[in-house]
Amino acid sequence: MGRTAVIYRKTSETDIKVSIDLDGSGRRDISTGIGFLDHMLTLFAAHGFFDLTVQATGDLHVDMHHTVEDAGLVLGDAIEKALGDRKGIRRYGHAVVPMDETLTAVTVDLSRRPYLAYHIPQRISRADTVFDAGLGMEFFRALSVHAGMNLHINVAYGENLHHILESIFKALGRAMDEAVSIDTRITDIHSTKGHL
Repeated sequence: MGRTAVIYRKTSETDIKVSIDLDGSGRRDISTGIGFLDHMLTLFAAHGFFDLTVQATGDLHVDMHHTVEDAGLVLGDAIEKALGDRKGIRRYGHAVVPMDETLTAVTVDLSRRPYLAYHIPQRISRADTVFDAGLGMEFFRALSVHAGMNLHINVAYGENLHHILESIFKALGRAMDEAVSIDTRITDIHSTKGHL
């Protein structure tokens, strides 16, 4: 079926190339210059069974914000392109993933009506990562807008930011695997309007 895409984006702040195969096996080659982001994208690909390549360089001497946000943006563009006309996809996906003391639910609707709900505990331990919850939100906002995804992230409880973000990325991969999967009962766009 060939549900693949390659997107390249270069600005004065970042230089990013993403390739994705929605019908892959979880193979990945990820290098963003931010080890924690590499780890999270690896989890997303593995749990979603997406073949994913992300090669990014950015102005990390300034901070991580541009690289993280633009990685979400380009990944979203790649998902949008790989989905094509979205005919036959289940459209909705949901996953609940525990990670030690954390429990996260992620729900997606590939409706082309982007929205992000991002609910995480107010008090969190940053543990040993320099990555913060705000960077996570910027990544998911860019991803949801560019993929045309209604994305709800609800962390029921958790204390350690590493565990919280890890559970989110794993749950997102699993929810997306369900949402992008083809259902042979769906012969057109999965909407009573006939259009997304």
